Amino acid sequence: MLTVDDVLKQVGEFGWFQKQTFLILCLLSAAFAPIYVGIVFLAFTPDHRCRSPGVAELSRRCGWSLAEELNYTVPGPGPESQCLRYEVDWNQSTLGCLDPLASLATNGSPLPLGPCEQGWVYDTPGSSIVTEFNLVCDDSWKVDLFQSCVNLGFFLGSLGVGYIADRFVPESPRWLLSQKRNTEAIKIMDHIAQKNGKLPPADLKMLSLEEDVTEKLSPSFTDLFRTPNLRKYTFILMYLWFTSSVVYQGLIMHVGATGGNLYLDFLYSALVEFPAGFIILVTIDRFGRRYPLATSNLAAGLACFLMIFIPHDLPWLNIMVACVGRMGITIVFQMVCLVNAELFPTFIRNLGMMVCSSLCDLGGVLTPFLVFRLMEVWQGSPLILFAALGLVAGGMTLLLPETKGVTLPETIEDAENLQRKAKPKENKIYLQVQTSELNTQAAERDASQGIAQQK
Repeated sequence: MLTVDDVLKQVGEFGWFQKQTFLILCLLSAAFAPIYVGIVFLAFTPDHRCRSPGVAELSRRCGWSLAEELNYTVPGPGPESQCLRYEVDWNQSTLGCLDPLASLATNGSPLPLGPCEQGWVYDTPGSSIVTEFNLVCDDSWKVDLFQSCVNLGFFLGSLGVGYIADRFVPESPRWLLSQKRNTEAIKIMDHIAQKNGKLPPADLKMLSLEEDVTEKLSPSFTDLFRTPNLRKYTFILMYLWFTSSVVYQGLIMHVGATGGNLYLDFLYSALVEFPAGFIILVTIDRFGRRYPLATSNLAAGLACFLMIFIPHDLPWLNIMVACVGRMGITIVFQMVCLVNAELFPTFIRNLGMMVCSSLCDLGGVLTPFLVFRLMEVWQGSPLILFAALGLVAGGMTLLLPETKGVTLPETIEDAENLQRKAKPKENKIYLQVQTSELNTQAAERDASQGIAQQK
């Protein structure tokens, strides 16, 4: 009986129709990127200090340099230099130009400090939502909330879109067949053939699933956890999606917060996504999915671990290692989409993608708080978390079956036996090769015997 794979070979597996769909998805991804990583530029937090009325006039009168002004009028060094000020009236005429605060200190006790009531002065030119709305010090958590709300929107959208897509995907012929909507599946295949400039097979009306089902298969959330292997796949993929989001966004935010030149550092780390795509193309059909995915997770985790020990006076080394980490997690991000689709049966494929990828959005909600709040404790704290997540993800990936060369599962039974189905296929290929070699040897022997008889 004619299957979807049989028809695709005749109408074109990657013809104009598939290329057009691929291009549309690429354009959507291009529009998605600035929203996803734009927080690095939109919420850039420059060096800042409390605005103190009278300091600017005193600095002009005394002819101070910026360094002298900061030394005389700003408490610190430390966090207090950005969020606290001396409670001093800088307009009083008794203040001198050489260490003006010395005359105000009594009995060597420190001067009282207070909050920044008059706003802040930002040392870096340009603007961001931080400088526009003074989202620093006690209000710095609002920057985290800003990015978290963006990811929360992705999360809420994914909850509905994935479920709706299983009823309204353009429909996938495989899914239509699983829903017993054969006529529509045939029309879709005929449309694909026309778009690709191919003739549909004469027996297209005989199209069916590889393993025909007797009843309509409706997607249900419980199907993802119904059987042991599917349950294992679901939990592992949820963790991989969560890790990909946290490490990917976290590295971008960490480089933006600790790097030297924000724009150059971001450019360098973004450029490595091109070789990451090339590595996927080169390895995915040669080495499969599981080992490249596990290796990339381990590389990202190891890179984050090494960044902890890089001195601050070696920024070039820090950005190089960060680029390796970003390349690794980029490969993971791209490959987990493919593996997720290949492990679930047709009728719950979009539902499985929706549930598992929702952990990506949940990770995005938590990442800003994890990065910026942990950096207040210690600058390397987020990197410890990223390293642990990546290394554990690398090990968990090895628990998934290899899906290279395996037919997409149509039913839960297919998905449950996915690993066992892959082995006979390899054995079949091996037997075919052996049979071909034996046939060749037999033909050569018969030919030799024929020549001998003629002599």
